[in-house]
This record gives sequence, C-alpha cells and structure tokens, in this order.
Amino acid sequence: MKPFAYVFVLMGCLYFPPSFGQNPRKVWSPEKANAWYSQQDWLTGCDFIPSTAINQLEMWQAETFDTATISRELGYAESIGFNCMRVFLHHLAWEIDPAGFKQRISQYLQIAERHHIITMFVFFDDCWNESYHAGTQPAPRKGIHNSGWLRDPGKLYYDDPKLVVTLEKYVKDILSTFRDDHRILLWDLYNEPGNSSYGMKSMVLLQKIFLWGRQINPSQPLSAGIWDQELTQFNAFQLANSDIITYHNYDDEKKHQACIDSLRKYHRPLICTEYMARLHNSTFFNILPVLKQARVGAINWGLTAGKTNTMYAWDTPVPDGSEPPVWFHDIFRPDGRPYDARETAFIKSQTQKK
Repeated sequence: MKPFAYVFVLMGCLYFPPSFGQNPRKVWSPEKANAWYSQQDWLTGCDFIPSTAINQLEMWQAETFDTATISRELGYAESIGFNCMRVFLHHLAWEIDPAGFKQRISQYLQIAERHHIITMFVFFDDCWNESYHAGTQPAPRKGIHNSGWLRDPGKLYYDDPKLVVTLEKYVKDILSTFRDDHRILLWDLYNEPGNSSYGMKSMVLLQKIFLWGRQINPSQPLSAGIWDQELTQFNAFQLANSDIITYHNYDDEKKHQACIDSLRKYHRPLICTEYMARLHNSTFFNILPVLKQARVGAINWGLTAGKTNTMYAWDTPVPDGSEPPVWFHDIFRPDGRPYDARETAFIKSQTQKK
C-alpha cells in the first residue's frame, strides 16, 4: 500500500502480554498450515474495493453499500480467472450498526461466492488518513493516490484509550460470527502495522488482535503481512505468530524471487497480498509467472479504477486529474474495458481462464 519493501526476515519469539487468558490457541504448526494450503486452488486476485467507494466506510456503510457495482466488478475479476479478493473492513461501520454491518458482509460474501471468489478480510490498517467520520465521505482529490483511504483505528486509538474495548468487541464479534464460513479464506489482522511513522506504537495493538483472534479460534488461519525490511521487531513477531505467511512486495522479479526464497525457511504457505506497481517494474508480466511457479498466492493492488485514484502513483500527483500515461495500479475501467487488453489476456493465460 506504500512504497516500502520487502523483506528482511528474522526469527521471532512467540510473545503476548501476561494477561493472555481465555485459553487462546497456539499458532498452527507448519504441517497443519501446509495441509490447509494443499486444499486451496492457486490463489489469484486483488485487493478489492468497488469503484464507487473512496474508502472502507463508503464501501460498508448502509447508505453507500453498492451491491450492483460489487457484483459487476467481481464479474470482471471472475472473467480473468481471479478466485480470491482481499477486502478491508472498518470498525466504525460496525460500531454504528453491528447487525447491519454483519448483514452487509454476508451479502458481499453471497455475491463473491456467485462469482466463485473466496475472500480474506482485513481488520486494522496504519495507512493513509489518520482521522475519519461516519456519514458522507469526502470526494476524491484530483490525481491523488488513495486520497480518502482510512486508517483503522488511526489517531482515535491514541486519543481515546477506551477505544480498545470497542475494538476488542468488534474483532471478536466478526470472528465469532464468521468463524466457520467457508467463503472466507483467512483473516488478515493488521495491514502494514507501524506505517505512517507509528513505528513501535502499533506493536501493542498488533499483539492484542492476535490474542483476540486466538481466543476466538476461527477455523480459518490468522495472519498479518510483513512489508518493511526496517521494521525488524514487527517482522519477527508477525512471522512467529502468523499461521500462514503473508507479505507485500512491489519490487521486480529478481528481488521478489529473493523475498520468496528468504521466506521458505519457515516452511509455511506464502501469499503475496500486495504487488503490481507498473512504474516500479512490478507487473503481471514479470511477477505473476514467478508466483505461479512457486505456488505463492498472488493478490495485486486494485481491480477497477475509481474513487480511490490508485491509477495514480503513490507520490506522483497529477493536479489536473487527467489519466496518467501508465496506470500505477488497477486492471479495468468502470465499464469493464481493460486498461491493457494484452495484460488481461496474459492474466487469463496464467489462471487458465478460457
């Protein structure tokens, strides 16, 4: 999600605060993790948000939950053989209306299943805007990548210590409700912890959400993807505590292969949950075959160009909002036309979609 990468690996020790309690389960063994992975098809897909939503709240709030666009755009994904989506949640949508939020998650899962797509959900996120509010969301800023994306829980976690009580109820409610749902692949507990200059401030919340997940013990695996070689303590903790190893990599094929090789020593399944930034020479043409050969899950950032503005590069705004000559992320235009027909044909050749 941000231009950091990707990956220096350290052995980590399993650690949780002393108040563990409630008989939390242990990390899956490598044998159990690999047995689970052997039952999955090769996972290909993307980080998904409908083109009509600027952020997680606009996707999930009742007033703007857009099932027609979700279905249409998951149809685009299905058409090129994608079978897995990574989808971000937000605690505020739950806090406003827990029952309605869970119903909307069920609706989304029904739509995804009709398109033969399984989902991994993301709880917390340290990227982009630190503050947020319910209701009408801001309009996109012209030519600015992810101008409206939200952290969760963001600044509020540090302003209001009592928020942790709400966050625990939220995470445990969602995990308990969907703990055995076959339409959910895994739970991605925390996207890029330590980003936005939070650094070690985020470690306590990362520890807590792993604790909460282990206490509920869903049938799906738990993970939090490593993403920055400088965050060695985070890398150690995440690698020691994830059932399935997930990671982000926006490098070229040689560096990406080196990343995969470095992670093989843990003898666990690997899923790349963010890649593909054309201007960084991370493309479908050079990365997807590497992931296929290694049977590493391949989840790129972005499906349909829309309000998130992720066709624009992270740090290269286009003030007039005109279309960049080379899209940074995304595959399709909102009407279903591909950004590059050669690219979608190549994806189909890799996924064997006829």
